[in-house]
Amino acid sequence: MNAPARPSGDAAPAYLDLPPVRAAQGRMTLPGSKSISNRVLLLAALAQGRSEIHGLLDSDDTRVMQAALRTLGVRLGPIGPHAVQVDGVPRFPVEDADLFLGNAGTAVRPLTAVLALQGGRYRLSGVPRMHERPIGGLVQALRGLGADIRHLGQDGYPPLAIGPRGADAAARVEVPGSVSSQFLTALLMAAPLAVQVSGRDLAVDVAGELISKPYIEITLNLMARFGVQVRREGWQRFVVPAGSAYRSPGRIQVEGDASSASYFLALGAIGGGPVRIEGVGADSIQGDVAFARTLEAMGARVAMGPDWLEASGVRVAEGERLKAFDADFNLIPDAAMTAAALALYADGPCVLRNIGSWRVKETDRIHAMQTELGKLGAVAEAGPDWLRVTPPARGAWRAAHIGTWDDHRMAMCFSLAAFGPVPVRILDPGCVSKTFPDYFDVYASLVHP
Repeated sequence: MNAPARPSGDAAPAYLDLPPVRAAQGRMTLPGSKSISNRVLLLAALAQGRSEIHGLLDSDDTRVMQAALRTLGVRLGPIGPHAVQVDGVPRFPVEDADLFLGNAGTAVRPLTAVLALQGGRYRLSGVPRMHERPIGGLVQALRGLGADIRHLGQDGYPPLAIGPRGADAAARVEVPGSVSSQFLTALLMAAPLAVQVSGRDLAVDVAGELISKPYIEITLNLMARFGVQVRREGWQRFVVPAGSAYRSPGRIQVEGDASSASYFLALGAIGGGPVRIEGVGADSIQGDVAFARTLEAMGARVAMGPDWLEASGVRVAEGERLKAFDADFNLIPDAAMTAAALALYADGPCVLRNIGSWRVKETDRIHAMQTELGKLGAVAEAGPDWLRVTPPARGAWRAAHIGTWDDHRMAMCFSLAAFGPVPVRILDPGCVSKTFPDYFDVYASLVHP
């Protein structure tokens, strides 16, 4: 792989050239899960006692969360590689602060809910794309609980101003389920603050279909590990009992990131393999381990143990093909992006359905994926919540400069395009720092010409 010389200072390279590769084999250890890392950091900050978090992801998003907690007066510091110690507080000591949260949805939504229900004066902002990602459904629900929140720009979006909380007006609140599961996650994580004041149960009802249910399961699992048991009534009502309060579990281990595992499983599926991923497996609390079933349906072979996954498959560089698919990806929207990239090597058109949440992620991922797949010679058609990809014939591939749209997952997905017959250039490869700063180094250690 060739990259331009790094300029003086800390500037990242503008592009990374990926020459064609033919095989993939080896093993790697996953970095910690972003979803788990940021949830655990916030729960530890709210919990009584001291928590040790091990296996913590070191990335842009987790740094943003840690910086915000320090600004709010929480004591946390490193105790080893990928490990921090957090001293929980009943209430954030700093009650007036400006917080810049980048493009971290796993930080801005839960922090909005916690700060709004705690009370105080805060301003929350982020990068321009964050100010295009909806938060209005969460804000409306929090206002029903007495929160004082104002939109400082476009209504329904960050940046936000939070003021002192008024009277607790409800024992029940409703949140939309079809925009982002992070709205419900944020409310549930903040709910113990509300019930401690009200002295009664709080019921959180979901309006419409709840998307990305496995991410809610992560939230419920982690809340339980910090001592709060949420009663779930189907997927439409969640009850946080009166008297709920977070307590430190002492030591907690962050699993490897199952969404990131999808890229390396995909390498094994199209590069022969085997590729073994350590750090996540059958015992995972993350829904994206189900991507293994998608690969099996496409003809790959997947094995797993409690904390490892391994994939072997075809050799697409030698003309072999994966099986085409037509599938609903509502439960694994992040890993679904990897399936879209694998469609380049299928034996027919592939359809991804129920992926409307892609529209409000780090970028409009449906539009971005459609655009970049088209550059490579695929025929990509899209609708509000679906994407159809017809792979290019062998002679129809086109060398391409792949735009990453300031989206880490776009960069990682399109590394798989190097198994095609043409050179691929990844623009702004440094965007992977959001969740996996050394992704391309690990990738290079597994692929072979």
